[in-house]
Amino acid sequence: MTHTDPTAARRHPRAHWLALVGIGLAAGYLSGLFGVGGGTVVVPLLLLLGVDQRVAAGTSVAAILPSAIVGSIGYSLSGDVDWIAGLLLAVGIVVGAQVGTWLLARLPREPLFWAFLGFLGVVVVSLWIVVPQRDDTIELDLAAGLALIATGVVTGILSGLFGVGGGIITTPALMFVFGASDLVAKGTSLLMMVPGSISATFGNLRRRNVDLRIGAIVGLAACAASPLGVLTSHAITPFWSNVGFSVFLLAISVQLAVRRIRSYRAKRVGA
Repeated sequence: MTHTDPTAARRHPRAHWLALVGIGLAAGYLSGLFGVGGGTVVVPLLLLLGVDQRVAAGTSVAAILPSAIVGSIGYSLSGDVDWIAGLLLAVGIVVGAQVGTWLLARLPREPLFWAFLGFLGVVVVSLWIVVPQRDDTIELDLAAGLALIATGVVTGILSGLFGVGGGIITTPALMFVFGASDLVAKGTSLLMMVPGSISATFGNLRRRNVDLRIGAIVGLAACAASPLGVLTSHAITPFWSNVGFSVFLLAISVQLAVRRIRSYRAKRVGA
């Protein structure tokens, strides 16, 4: 079943394929570089290609799974993945995602949305103030383990409510709350996404919110670019890593705010 504009796809099949490959390359590189899912890149670009909103979100989750696997393997080869922390986060995010989708129809989203943007703003500022060291590690004990699960739950709830990837939350949290280096934070964040993405993809398949053809093209392209992102992350200093990540988060915040403001205007025009 095709979820894109069939007329446009038939008229320009080569351009359509190249666009999907380009989306995957961009998402995979950013995923490896910053330890994020890449959905903030994939979803809006798929929308520009005529993909339905829900299908774009579901396809993005499926497409980024291979990239998350490749990226986490890349970081693990250099010892920059905390496996226990990643699994604890994954347990929390799987539970939190279910809670988030349940709350979606029950909570006023506007105050939560702007509070979430405020949180991202605090993170952006923090990235310019606190620079982690490359030899920093996560000190795991019972309290830290429970806190990691709680962080995963909160991340899953926010993902369910706003459709954002977990990496933009867990990567800075691992650095600033749990004392991880920037590389360990990114590698562990990518590891956390693997079970969450699998769970979400099965759910989206049941609801027919995934275009497997698009997901395969974008996912394979993302796999090719993810290792380059990992190599770039290792090549730059923690300071410049923070600078790049702060710019990325700022771009996401602006994108989310613009989308929300446009939806306000559309509702007013339709009223």
